Amino acid sequence: MDSQGDNGWVAHLLRTEVRDTVRLYLDGVIDQWFIQQDNSGVVFLLNVTDADKAHGLLEKLPLGQAGLMNFQLLPLGPISALGSLIRPSTN
Repeated sequence: MDSQGDNGWVAHLLRTEVRDTVRLYLDGVIDQWFIQQDNSGVVFLLNVTDADKAHGLLEKLPLGQAGLMNFQLLPLGPISALGSLIRPSTN
C-alpha cells in the first residue's frame, strides 16, 4: 500500500477509534480519560469490576482489532484504610 493509502487507512482507523471510545464514555463504561504528559498514550478509568472484561472491551476497539494498541490493566479500589479515620472513637 502506498503512503496515500496508508494515510487514508490511518485517518479512517482513528475516526472510528474516537467514535467508539466516545460511545464507551457516553455508555458510562469509560468514567474518565487522560492523556499522558509526554503524549505517549491515554489513560482510561473504566467502570468495570473484572480485568478480563476491561481487556475484552479494549481489544474490541478499532486500534485493538488492528493490533496497534498496547495496554496495561491496573485494578483500582477505594482506600479501605480511610474507614479507620471516620469510625467513632472508643474513649
